[in-house]
Parts: sequence; structure tokens; C-alpha cells
Amino acid sequence: MTSRTQPRLSRTALPVAGLKLPPPLPEPGIVHLGLGNFHRAHQAVYTADALRHSPGPWGITGVSTSAARGPRPVLTGMAEQGQLYTVLTLRRDVGVAATVPGVHHPGLVADGQGAEVVAAIGSPTTRIVSVTVTEKGYTFGADGRLDLDDPLVRADLAGGPPRTALGLIVRGLQHRARTDGAPVTVLSCDNLMANGHRLRALIDEFVAALPASERPELQAYVATSLTTPNTMVDRIAPATTDEHRDLVARAFGVRDSVPVPAEPYRLWVMEDDFRAGRPAWEHAGALFTDDVAPYELMKLRLLNGAHSLLAYLGLLRGHRCIDQAVTDELLGGAAEFAMREEILPTVPEPEGMPGKAYVTELLDRFANPALGHRTAQVGSDGSLKIPVRWAGVLAESLAAGRVPRVLALGLAAYVRVITADDAYDERALGTVHDGARPRLAELAARASGPADAARLLLSEGDFLPPDVAQHRELIDVVGEFAHTLAVHGVEAALRSALT
Repeated sequence: MTSRTQPRLSRTALPVAGLKLPPPLPEPGIVHLGLGNFHRAHQAVYTADALRHSPGPWGITGVSTSAARGPRPVLTGMAEQGQLYTVLTLRRDVGVAATVPGVHHPGLVADGQGAEVVAAIGSPTTRIVSVTVTEKGYTFGADGRLDLDDPLVRADLAGGPPRTALGLIVRGLQHRARTDGAPVTVLSCDNLMANGHRLRALIDEFVAALPASERPELQAYVATSLTTPNTMVDRIAPATTDEHRDLVARAFGVRDSVPVPAEPYRLWVMEDDFRAGRPAWEHAGALFTDDVAPYELMKLRLLNGAHSLLAYLGLLRGHRCIDQAVTDELLGGAAEFAMREEILPTVPEPEGMPGKAYVTELLDRFANPALGHRTAQVGSDGSLKIPVRWAGVLAESLAAGRVPRVLALGLAAYVRVITADDAYDERALGTVHDGARPRLAELAARASGPADAARLLLSEGDFLPPDVAQHRELIDVVGEFAHTLAVHGVEAALRSALT
């Protein structure tokens, strides 16, 4: 365990050897919603690297938006360390490197400090509001529109202290509209196709649902002073464990309660549409383009899509981590087949990013044992992730007369993981969280068996678009795989999918 005699990470206890040190703390200019590991290993690192090249007022005020999932320890740990933390770059064979971004100001908690968050977003010194709240944080319904039946959304619309990401953003924009009216950019960095367009549509829907007296001024401000560029983000940053804390202590001689493990690879592609300026992220390796869509599509379908496939089938194979799943000869072969033969034909290649080479690179990234990326973590919230990662591939394949059998098996595996108590060893492998689980389990309870449960969940589960959910041949194939998984096991199902 970490020695209590070691100094805690701080600006006066920064180990120099092997560590990339932070720039001087910049004045705040960014409010970030969602203070999780991905933001801390991705946008924060890009910002720190940009500031080393070109200083500016781009410090980050982080906002914890989901206290139930444990971000409060991150805020507490960062506060105890002067807002510092270590990003561990974990390589397969050549050890570890690390950086301390050092760009964060004291953070806030949305649940309980909503007014302070609104004030921060509304401050004239804030030029960018960036967002990583995962798919579920956008509070959209099955139709992709703002879920006006969500109790938290209704409370935010009624004028209570905002607790949702959309409520915080819109009330912050309202503050700006009523004061200096300075322009701002709200930057989605989540795994949603056309994430900037999606976020803008949700903001517009939220504003339209406000009382009539609040709308005109705010709508005028949003129309003239807000931009929401599309982005694509890519870096694997799994959950922090005590092993990572111990690694910081051994390698660098300091205690860090909130380090972030991450792979070496990183990519950030954005539209350059920032009304109030931005850090010089291009000097940190970010790409700016007029068309993010091809990059988004390739990443969402190949990386995220294969990740989900490996997670559900990996759990059924007894694998705790993604690297174990992808190096399982049978399962890894099935995942590679799905990527090359089922997903890649639906993905246009971005300039300078050949699809076949990207698949090879992804398989190598997935196999990095140093990351320890848990299958249960990747598999959580599948009812929100599957529509983004698999639905487009399924729809385009079915329209072309093809049933992608490995992805169909992935659907059956998801159904089994979510609804069958004996699907996998939850104590050993971890819990797969999913907000739709009670509703899907209720549907499965009506079924006459595994195949019928899969058919019911596809057709009535409201997590797939109608052209996929009602496709008879796909429903039958998924039902057959569900039966095979339950009766003959995952190995038989994998072999069947590959024949």
C-alpha cells in the first residue's frame, strides 16, 4: 500500500524525474461539466499541453454532475492536492510515463451548488463550457428528444436549483443573456454522433419548454451568441484502482489519491467554431476540420461498438477486463470479424485514417493489459450506448439484406447480461449498471424462455429504432442466439455466429 510517509502530491511536492510538470495555473476560462477520468486524461491534458506552448486564460473549473457514481472523492482528492492529480500513461511493454495537468481551479458539485455552477457558466470570463456527462447525462428519451417526463428535467424547467446538465447550461446561458451577453461555446465531448448538433437541439428544446415570459430574451441570445461545435474524442481512461495509486507512489514517490490511468493513444477532432476564443489545442495535437462526422462514425462504430461487444461476450466468458476478452482467441477473433466484415463496410474513411489500419490499431489498444479496463464498466448503460454504437450498423446492414451475425450475438449477450441472474459471476466481475434494467427485466419476466425474452426486449425495449427493433429476421437470429447462450453456452454461440 502507499506509504503514509510520502508527501502528498502538491505544487511543492512535484517529482521531477519521469514526470511532465504542469504549466503555471492559468486564470479560469473554461467550465467543465463531468469531472470524470476521461475529462481529466483528455481535455485537461490537451489544455495543459496547449498552455505550455501558448499561455492564456484557460484554467478549468470542474463540476461534478453525478454524485451517486462517486465523483465527490475526486473533488475532495483534488482539493487536498491543490487541484493536482497524475495522469499515468500505461504502455504494454515499456513501463509508465506521467503528467500532471495542473489546469484546474477549485471544483463544484452540481447537486447542492447549482447556483454557483450557473454563476460560473454565466461569468463573462467563461468562454467555453465543455461537457463529458456520458449519454445518459443529456436526459433525452428514446426518440432522442429532451425527456420532458424526467422529474429532474421538470424541476429544472420549473425554476428549481438546476441539477441536470441541460438545466445548468441553459440557466447559465440565461444569466449571460441577462447580464453582459458575451458569446460562449458549449462543447460536447461525449460519444454521441453529431454531438454538437444534438446538444444544440436539446438546448433549444429546453428553452422552448420554459415559461413564455423567459423565452424571447434567451432565444435571441442563443441564436446570436452560442456555438456548439461537433467533436470526436478518443482515449481509453479506465476507472482508478488502488493499483494505480500504488504505482504513482512507487514510480514517483508521492501520494496521489485520484490518479487517472490512460492509454498512450489520444485523438481530438473538432470543428473550429469558438465564438469567444479557445486554447491553442492544435499545438497539443488536436485536429480541426470542417467535417467531424467521418471521424465520429469510425470511432463510435469501431472502437465503442467493438468495446461493447467485447464487454458483454467477455462477461459471459468470465473475463474481468477488456484485454482478457480480446486476447481470448475465439472471442477476439469474433470481435475482429465483426469489426472488419460487419462494421467497417458501413463506415466511410476519414482523410488520413484508413479503416483497416484503424482496426489493427484498435485491437492492439484493446489488448493493453496495463489498463485493466473492466468489462462491467464498459458494459454499463447499454440501453443508451447500443443505440449509438450498434443501431446504425444494424440498420444499414439490414437495409442491404445482411444480418450481421456477430452483432446479433452481441444483442443476445446484452439481453442475457441484463436479465439473467446466472449470466455471469457478478461478485468476481463487477456489476453492470443500466437505468433500463428494471424495465427490461420486467419484460423478460413475461417471456416463455430466453429466445422469447430476447424477442420481447428487442421489439418492446425501446432502445433500438423501429427499423431494427421490428426486423423479423434479426429478431429471429437474436432469439436463436439467446437460446444457444442459455442452453449451450457462449462458446457454442460464438462458433455458430462465425459459421
